[in-house]
Amino acid sequence: MQRVCVIGLGPIGNRHSDCYAADKLADLVAVCDRDETRANAASERLGVPAFYDVQTMLKELSPDICSVATGGYEYGSDHYEPTMQALEAGCHVLCEKPISNEIPHAEEMVARAREKNLCFGIDLNHRFTPAARLARKWLDEGRLGHLLFVNMSMWIMNPNESSPYFQLKALHPHTVDVMRYFCGDVEAVQCFATKAPGRKIWSTAQFNLRFKNGVVGSLTGSYDIERGHPMERCEVAGTGGRFVLDDMWRELTLYPAGDMEKTVYTNPAFGGGYRDFTDTFIDRLRTFVRQVDEGGAPEDIDGSGAEGLAAQKVLAAAIESLENETIVHLD
Repeated sequence: MQRVCVIGLGPIGNRHSDCYAADKLADLVAVCDRDETRANAASERLGVPAFYDVQTMLKELSPDICSVATGGYEYGSDHYEPTMQALEAGCHVLCEKPISNEIPHAEEMVARAREKNLCFGIDLNHRFTPAARLARKWLDEGRLGHLLFVNMSMWIMNPNESSPYFQLKALHPHTVDVMRYFCGDVEAVQCFATKAPGRKIWSTAQFNLRFKNGVVGSLTGSYDIERGHPMERCEVAGTGGRFVLDDMWRELTLYPAGDMEKTVYTNPAFGGGYRDFTDTFIDRLRTFVRQVDEGGAPEDIDGSGAEGLAAQKVLAAAIESLENETIVHLD
């Protein structure tokens, strides 16, 4: 059993805490937030000690795992310091997305985890579903043949605004990670964006991507559309067929090339099916705890810090493309 602490107790941090409290492989031993009111409320609700300083908590408890669910500017500015503190203390870390909107900070986080041989994961929870795993299995079995293209879209109403690139940075760690999960590393990016009426930020964006394996793809994202269902769609196609994945957990359909019979996986309404996206958090956190508990190698962690960093580099390239109206090539 892994002793776990949660750092940052906004809505997502409380969700992390609930997931660990219900996980048979996790022992939630403390919560921490510099806002004492939030820390105390979570402490009372969960029946664990509250801390208001990360270093004090790490020194007194020496947890095995820390969840870093802090927020900050653009949802990602406050991840660096507590992650580095936890890694220095010898803890495995699961950090909320985005890993960091400052690429040098993200690189330092990944490097420090690697130096200390610690597991470092990012909450890229949209790939942690039975449907997404089945789609990946089909790919690995070669059922799509030689891959050709991927189309991805995600939209959600979010009226919040900070930097001009808030939507790109805060929403798309998920979508880029899903595309990379199925199609590999990205080598070139082009991005266009628009501002919906009354918006000051680039609230809707369109990306064109080329992957290192030759796959071409498109990504559309928006903070301007009411969620509805589905709110997310991924289509991957090859010479042997294509699949379409709705909401990452709701339904997956395989369309074999030249065959009128299709295969459909539908999320079961009862008997262990996903209720909503909350269950993707449960799956993602449970997977991380299990991999740590089983002694998994840091390089084998699903949704690793390195993968989170790769997604942020794609987004940084998209922002550069948008600013300069160019195609940006990644290393």
